[in-house]
Amino acid sequence: MTPILQCSGLGKMYGKHRRALKDLNLTIGRGRIIGLLGPNGSGKTTLIKLANGLLTPTEGEILIGGSKPGIETKKIVSYLPERTYLADWMTARDLIHFFEDFYEDFDTKCAIDMLTSLNIDPTDKIKSMSKGTKEKVQLIMVMSRKAELYLLDEPIGGVDPAARDYILKTILTNYNENGTVIISTHLIADIEKVLDEVIFINKGDLVLHETVDDIRDKHGKSVDALFREVFSC
Repeated sequence: MTPILQCSGLGKMYGKHRRALKDLNLTIGRGRIIGLLGPNGSGKTTLIKLANGLLTPTEGEILIGGSKPGIETKKIVSYLPERTYLADWMTARDLIHFFEDFYEDFDTKCAIDMLTSLNIDPTDKIKSMSKGTKEKVQLIMVMSRKAELYLLDEPIGGVDPAARDYILKTILTNYNENGTVIISTHLIADIEKVLDEVIFINKGDLVLHETVDDIRDKHGKSVDALFREVFSC
């Protein structure tokens, strides 16, 4: 089966002097939950935006399910950006209708069930919601798709510890089991328990790509401890 994501010599420059990714070679399989980890400015968001077709490579190639990012790959990719993009005038119900119209794989019942479980009234307007509730609503929309690839950029960065547990549970119980979830975060200890693999990147370079089990067997430590060791300098 074709890997869900492949990078070959992938590079991205911003202007003439700022290189965000350098000669990145990476293959990601299907049915995995993967942590995309690195310090601030390491290239995590750039890689996610390239995979989602929001940026184009300066060099090399990135493929999603064997195809270059574009209209067709957007049908199989569900993307959660780092910043909330929801329009304040919309209600949660408006968002459901929007996602229904836009994505064939959107599961309306799943979205309504998750809103109900959080006691979020579908008629509430986005502008009346707290920052944390807005982020939960956005995650619900993203995870209610039966996508092949979920790209989640800092999904737990702006919420309290209790909400993080809910968000991780939402990810685990609602994603397409044949799909792959890539989670970019700096809160490694919070997500380590749900990960199958981790990718470390730093200053645009791939530092490590291993399974969580291999890290524990080979290095005798947690992902969080290894990350602190690798990036302590």
